[in-house]
Amino acid sequence: MELIVFALTTVFYTALDVLPIAIFLFAFQALIIRKPLANVKRLVAGMVLVIAGLGLFLIGLEQSLFPIGRLMAEQLTSPEVLSRSGASANGTPLWHAYLWVYAFAITIGFTTTIAEPALLAVAMKANDVSGGAISVWGLRVAVALGVAVGVGLGCYRIVSGLPLHLFIMAGYIVVVIQTIWSPKLIIALAYDSGGVTTSTVTVPLITALGLGLAEALPGRSPLLDGFGLVAFASLFPIISVLAYAQLSALRSRTRSAEEN
Repeated sequence: MELIVFALTTVFYTALDVLPIAIFLFAFQALIIRKPLANVKRLVAGMVLVIAGLGLFLIGLEQSLFPIGRLMAEQLTSPEVLSRSGASANGTPLWHAYLWVYAFAITIGFTTTIAEPALLAVAMKANDVSGGAISVWGLRVAVALGVAVGVGLGCYRIVSGLPLHLFIMAGYIVVVIQTIWSPKLIIALAYDSGGVTTSTVTVPLITALGLGLAEALPGRSPLLDGFGLVAFASLFPIISVLAYAQLSALRSRTRSAEEN
């Protein structure tokens, strides 16, 4: 009964969130464009499905994905697991005692990004626009590798307690340097790749992992350290996509040189 009430409440509030968007679109169509909507019944049915889908997705986050992320973080940082690796010396956490945490973070970052619907849509569109020059799987793997490295490094930062801003500053310095030497056509796509990763599948699990890890370690802030993990997932795909473009350009120049 509690689940039914929670589901109905979630769908209701989701409808309230979507309602302003629908009102704006219909009002803009009627007052500015001044043309009747085509397939009104289909549009209304689609809006209902969007509300139902978003509501069910939010229910899934609350009931499954967030608890899984927190549970994995708690289990991987439990005394039983950490004691096998010598988790502390004089009460101070040792970064190498959390190798399973890093491995889990890298794996979950890669797999969730590969399964990200928004990334698939962007990769397919980029492939069409570029005439096949940008591979769908090449872009997806490049972004997924960036997220994997970023989440793994973010977990290391949480464990070590190093300042978040230093990592972010260093990362964007690398991005600026890469931007200077990268093919101009890939720069916009690379920067957009950082936003694509913060979408429906990736963020819930990464956020849950960061919050769980920050709560399991003494002296860590769930707000700063937990949500800071998403910043790593947004930054490092830019670096990996720019690197992918640079390697592709280098390989093309090498082939041209060999043919000549």
